Order: sequence, then C-alpha cells, then structure tokens
Amino acid sequence: MSRSILRGAMCAAIAMAIGSATAARPATADTRLIVGKANAGADSIITVNVGDDAGIFKKHGLDLQIENFQGGSRIVQALIANSIDIAIGAGTQMAFAAKGAPMIAVCESTTTLPYFSIGVPWDSPVHALADLKGKRIGVSNPGSLTDWVAQELDRKMGWGPDGVLRVTVGGGMAASSAAFRAHEIDAYVGGTASFLVEAQKHIGRVLTPVSDFVGNMASGTLFASTHLVKTNPDALRAFLAAWIDTTDFILAHKAETVTSWSKVTGFPETVMSQEYDIVKGMYNPSCRFDPQSLATLRRSFVQLKLLETEPDMSKLYTEAYLPKGPAPGAGH
Repeated sequence: MSRSILRGAMCAAIAMAIGSATAARPATADTRLIVGKANAGADSIITVNVGDDAGIFKKHGLDLQIENFQGGSRIVQALIANSIDIAIGAGTQMAFAAKGAPMIAVCESTTTLPYFSIGVPWDSPVHALADLKGKRIGVSNPGSLTDWVAQELDRKMGWGPDGVLRVTVGGGMAASSAAFRAHEIDAYVGGTASFLVEAQKHIGRVLTPVSDFVGNMASGTLFASTHLVKTNPDALRAFLAAWIDTTDFILAHKAETVTSWSKVTGFPETVMSQEYDIVKGMYNPSCRFDPQSLATLRRSFVQLKLLETEPDMSKLYTEAYLPKGPAPGAGH
C-alpha cells in the first residue's frame, strides 16, 4: 500500500473515531436550580409551575427542582441555609434583605394584589368597604401581609388605627370557612380563589379584591441567593428570561394557564378561569421594579414592625440580570 493511500486511510479512521466519540458524548446537561415557593398556590408564585409545564425553563437550559414552603419567612430561612437558589415570594420579604439575609430581589413579577380579596360570609349584610367600619376582620397572623392589608384598609378609608378589629384566625380557606360558620369574624383577608370556591358552597363571597384599595406593592417578587449571584449569574439571567417568557405565555394562553393553575391549587378550572379574569392585569412583563411599589413597601416595613426605620430600597434589589440590562438609575 502506498504511503499516500495509507495516510488517507489513517486520516479516515481518525475522522471516524472522532465522529464516534462526538456522537457518544452526552448532551450538555441542563443547569439545575432549586426554586422555593413561599406559597404553593398563590397566583403570583405558580407562574413557575406554568413555565415548567410549558417547557419554557427547559428551553432556556434550566432543570428546575420546585419546592413548596409555608410562608415567606421559611423561604428566607432556606436562602440563609443555602438550600435553594431562587425564592418566589412577595415584596415584603425584601425587609429580610435589609436585615442582612444573603438574598436580593431581582424581579417584580406582579405589581398589584388582586389574587387577595376581602371576603365576607355568604349571607353577610356587608356589601361595601364602608360597611366594614368597626367590624372584625380575620387575618392569618400578626405582622403578616394579610394583617398589613387590614391596616391599610383603615388608612385608606380614613378610619384611624382602630377602624376595624383584626382577629387572628390562621391562613387558608379552611380557616376562613370555619370562622365564617362560627360567626367569629365579619370579614377575612384571603385568597380570591378561596372565596370563589366558598361562593359555590354558599359559605363566603368576594367583597372586593385588595387591589381596589391597595396600590402597587410588588405583590410578587423573585429573590436570588447571594451564592447564586456570585457563582452562576448566567443561570440567574436564564431564569429571569424564562420567567418573562412565561409571563408572556400566561397573558396569551388563558386555557393552558388555567389548566396548570388547577393542577397546583386543586380548584376546578371553572374557578381558576374566573380567577384569571380577575388577576390578569397584575402581571409585570418587564420584571422591573415600580417606584410606587418600592415606596409602599418601604412604608409597610415599619407598619408591620419588620424594621424600625425605612430602609434605602436601592440596596435591596437589582435589575442587572434582566434580559436588557438595568434601566438608568434603577437598582444596582
């Protein structure tokens, strides 16, 4: 065999070997992120489930492990323990960042709060907010978001700090239904979907969504662990890009969204369809932080006794990891 033929055969063999090795090599694995939800079924939070169901996070090279927690303080504990990468909660958790928790807000995902409402017993004579003066309003816990909503009602209605009597009855539909049946309270601050379900059973009904009297307040907020920011900022960028794509998907695909919501909440799709129409306007497709939301939060931290003084909000959030970069003068 001539040297030229031998050389050609060897080159072909090497090329085949390289091709075989390349074909055998597994595809690059998706980046794994552990995502904590402050509430399993809140509309501002289950966006992540919609995106996961629709394969949107996968398209951005992410493999999510979604964990449910019972409340905002629990996801903060998980961030401190470095057991989750991203937390999905509400803007009120920014107070923990002010206290030094290793976290930073990276997206205002929903701005208003229509997925919370003030509900009343089915046969209640109350039909307007003005009728609640002097009444007993149930909240989940002192210092909670629902507690702040009741205080904000006092403020917006001009009733002063004792316009309504706040009663701690626990969180969720079971708590509100039991309290309504026992006539322990005249109203309750809770999930809008829960009141829609109670209405089907003639137990309770929506009086008004909270967004009717509470202004912008970053009702849905995403937080990144300091560890993730330092070690894998590209994964954070990919997550936020996928979140924005999911928000666009939700706004354009009601049927698919309602199906995903129903799977998470356990509520019938008929109820979630009503809920969708009520809350659709709360979504913030840009993820950027609204000045009014930041001002409301700054004031709420002191009202809820989470902080003694109003913090410098610019140190608690960043827009640097959003797809188009930070807006001039916003965040970090």
